[in-house]
Amino acid sequence: MSRFEWFVALRYLRAKRKRTVISVITAIAVLGVAAGVAALIIALAINNGFQSTLQTGLLSATAHVSILERNPAYGIENWAKLLPRLRRIPHVISAMPGLYGQVAVKGPLVGSGAVLKGVPLSAGTEVPELLRHLKAGSLEEFGQTGRRSSIALGSRLAEQIGVKVGSPMTVINYSGQLTPMGVVPSLFRFRVAAIFESGLYDLDSTWAFTSLPAAQQVLDLNDVVNTIELRLDDIFQAATVAREAERITGTRLIASTWMDQNRSLLNALRLEKIVSVITVGLIELVAALNILVVLVMLVMEKQRDIAILLSMGTRPAQIQRVFILQGLLIGGLGSVLGLVFGYSVAALFNHYRWLKLDEQVYALSYVPFLSHWTDGVWVAALALLTSFLATLQPSRTASQIAPAEALRYE
Repeated sequence: MSRFEWFVALRYLRAKRKRTVISVITAIAVLGVAAGVAALIIALAINNGFQSTLQTGLLSATAHVSILERNPAYGIENWAKLLPRLRRIPHVISAMPGLYGQVAVKGPLVGSGAVLKGVPLSAGTEVPELLRHLKAGSLEEFGQTGRRSSIALGSRLAEQIGVKVGSPMTVINYSGQLTPMGVVPSLFRFRVAAIFESGLYDLDSTWAFTSLPAAQQVLDLNDVVNTIELRLDDIFQAATVAREAERITGTRLIASTWMDQNRSLLNALRLEKIVSVITVGLIELVAALNILVVLVMLVMEKQRDIAILLSMGTRPAQIQRVFILQGLLIGGLGSVLGLVFGYSVAALFNHYRWLKLDEQVYALSYVPFLSHWTDGVWVAALALLTSFLATLQPSRTASQIAPAEALRYE
């Protein structure tokens, strides 16, 4: 576009109006675009924040690929022979056996239900992802002494039963032993070696880790595990790795990916994102209608000016581009204001954690915001496209004005 078209478009936007209502509607149109862009950036930041936080937390407790019994029975036997073969699968960086079981834990105050997970915790073994977020204590006790009596608790679970690092506690298996008096719960004494915190309430309030032999003793099992957990260098290769793992393990075992295990949550987040885009997109539609009204009224006000320009040799296509430019300038200004406001709000709310949540309901204690620069690009592009579409009809009308008709009564 030539300097002439830019000059006229800017002159029309900055000029004092004969009709104040046009200036008011122009300001409303700019604010409408800004509101739509800002709302969409904030909505996407919330969705991205929840998805990233929950995915990170879940993957710290859930393997990228889990090898499980197809029909759960007595556990996976000869699991040690499978580990070297599974580690050789492309993208697999670790293969760790695990043994889960429901137990009760009791401290000096009260007791609580818990998930006890036994994993290799001796020196030289890989540390589970959850245990890399220690709030207190360390894992050195597991490696140095090899004692089975050490345990690591989630921070909320430790608070509930009133223990801290170094405190004694009891793990209870209610399946227990069968006696003439009935089933008697089995009690096991442990010492709290570490307290971890993942940030997800469900994990921090129910999970406990101990060594694999200790878990087998508590659950009264032989040298078996009920899962082999694979971690990958690319989590989106999980489906491919799962198929290869099933060829190695045979038909008795099945490989489940992290996407399979969290399918309902991931689908809910994906649906929420789509709904947010559609809902907030309606604001952009209202802003586009405002731009349409502004340009229609401007064309009506500037008919005489347009007729003079056409009679002086200005081409109809140039007149059309003048009004397209005006619409794009309104959309561009609104987009800039919206992006600045949206990203600023998202950054401040995420940094200061102003939006609190009931973590027992939502699993998180605050609303996380995570902004991607790519969101700003396509949101601004959408706003400009909407603004452009709103200019087509008024600009075409302006270019079709007949100078003789417009100037007949001047």
